[in-house]
Amino acid sequence: MTLGISIALVLASLLMILLVLLHKGKGGGLSDMFGGGFSSSYGGSSVVERNLDRLTIITGVVWFVCIIALGLLLRP
Repeated sequence: MTLGISIALVLASLLMILLVLLHKGKGGGLSDMFGGGFSSSYGGSSVVERNLDRLTIITGVVWFVCIIALGLLLRP
């Protein structure tokens, strides 16, 4: 059980890093490299950004739940 939660934590961490890098920054940066600048040229970019925000929040909640679960399972 702890192995499964640990794997979920690693996957959630990697996905969180990717999602944060995909967010549109004030000065461009890495978000333009991964398609942030490309999607902002379309009229419906606000829907894409909203969905990206939702996915980031969901991933953050999964990450937080994994941390709490591991903490409860591994305490002495």
